[in-house]
Amino acid sequence: MKEAAYERVKLARDNHRPTGLDYIKNLFQGFMELHGDRCYGDDAAIVGGIANLCGNPVTVIAIEKGHTAKERSYRNFGAPHPEGYRKALRLMKQAEKFGRPIICFIDTSGAYCGVGAEERGQSQAIAENLMEMSTLCVPVVSILIGEGGSGGALALAVADRVWMLQNAVYSVISPEGCASILWKDAAKAEIAASSLKLTAEDARSLGVIERILSEKEMGKKEFYDRIRTLLVKEIKMLTKEFDLVGNRYERFRRIGASAVVKE
Repeated sequence: MKEAAYERVKLARDNHRPTGLDYIKNLFQGFMELHGDRCYGDDAAIVGGIANLCGNPVTVIAIEKGHTAKERSYRNFGAPHPEGYRKALRLMKQAEKFGRPIICFIDTSGAYCGVGAEERGQSQAIAENLMEMSTLCVPVVSILIGEGGSGGALALAVADRVWMLQNAVYSVISPEGCASILWKDAAKAEIAASSLKLTAEDARSLGVIERILSEKEMGKKEFYDRIRTLLVKEIKMLTKEFDLVGNRYERFRRIGASAVVKE
């Protein structure tokens, strides 16, 4: 039986779900992390660098939440600062320069909304990622592995292919935030979740994502082997595309078209 939307949200937030670093460790070889945005500093909420995927060099970028309380505090609970997005964009432009495909793992309730982040240009950093990712001339695959909240998630999801794990969620706002705005009561989050169309099935039906990844044997070798095989196949196909930028543009233009009500 299909789980209620808010049950999916709870599963997406589960502390025991694999995080971005778990995927990097189990899917790639020889990962070399790169730090800093060359502007302000480094952001531990976003991890990025160069790795090897079955013999092919790739750039990997992941939003990392951590597992333990100490790790989550260090990673700012997966809420990136503007320097994190600038670091990600720096690595993407570097990947484009050297012809490396880009793979992003997304798991965030949203970008950090503190005063300091706003002072350092949070909204501009996200907007620049959206604009620059749309013109990258190398294959980009983004995978939502847990929460995909608002612009904080979208800033790494302007990709040629967007996938979601079976119990991941993708939404313009958290259910609690939505309930607080609409009803001034965060306790009505369950009602909000059912209206936000945030499940993987909802996203696929709207054309927001291309593939739902089964969570069977999650965290085990078989789970990662399956995803690795799909990534290798997808990147090989994307590398052969003649007009990546044009096709990416058309992809986003088609989102939601099937849901438009015709008069």
